[in-house]
Amino acid sequence: MADGSPETPAPANLRREEGRGPASRPILRTEGLTMRFGGLTAVNNVSLSVARGEIRAIIGPNGAGKSTFFNCLTGVLRPTSGHIFLNDEDVAGLPPNQISHKGLARSYQITNILPGATVLENVRVAVQSRHHAWNMLRHRYAFPELMDRARAVLDAVGLRSDEDELAANLSHGAQRNLEIGIALATEPELLCLDEPTAGMSVTETLATVELVRRIAKNLTIVIVEHDMEVVMGLANSITVLHYGEVLAEGTPAQIQANPRVQEVYLKT
Repeated sequence: MADGSPETPAPANLRREEGRGPASRPILRTEGLTMRFGGLTAVNNVSLSVARGEIRAIIGPNGAGKSTFFNCLTGVLRPTSGHIFLNDEDVAGLPPNQISHKGLARSYQITNILPGATVLENVRVAVQSRHHAWNMLRHRYAFPELMDRARAVLDAVGLRSDEDELAANLSHGAQRNLEIGIALATEPELLCLDEPTAGMSVTETLATVELVRRIAKNLTIVIVEHDMEVVMGLANSITVLHYGEVLAEGTPAQIQANPRVQEVYLKT
């Protein structure tokens, strides 16, 4: 540990559970998921299944419907029709806070942190949202287990030594990783990452890829990412969207060899 602090127990989402292999029932399924905006169909009849423990990448050209699909999964948008099953429960149309409490967390393309709060406070607030109702009359240190959980998350994302730093003072890459930490603090089973390496330097990108690999040992990840090196190096399987529909699905090798994907997206 960078600051020499004693090791704290990892929160539940950072510990591997028994029986969470790809052979178990899918953690996420969509059936006929459709999202229309007036006469525009942004997502059209998308059906897919994500196994527990896998890293699934969603790729496609600009305008393919990736962000709309993510927003439907996470409750930002209410789909026009279709189903979203999280652990076999249909969550389509539920608001984001309810979907979060059912085990799904996400990061955003634009960093979503509290810049004027410390790194530790950013994560502590997320931990508290899961374990305690907000109470203005009790100081945050009245819940010491919150601080232990928050520090365990910071250990996991490599930011423990920065816990007293204002989030605004972190580098861009560290801010993106803090956002992943905030998502982890809600103890998800499924983590949706929206362009996690956007705007990063090569060094920051490599560090974030290693972080995603590390946390993927303990949960399922669905990732939207434009950097094909990142996608091909991380994903177990890839779904390609084109004009809101599933164009192809398969392993990284299968996607790279798919002539239709090469034509409309990879351009190789």
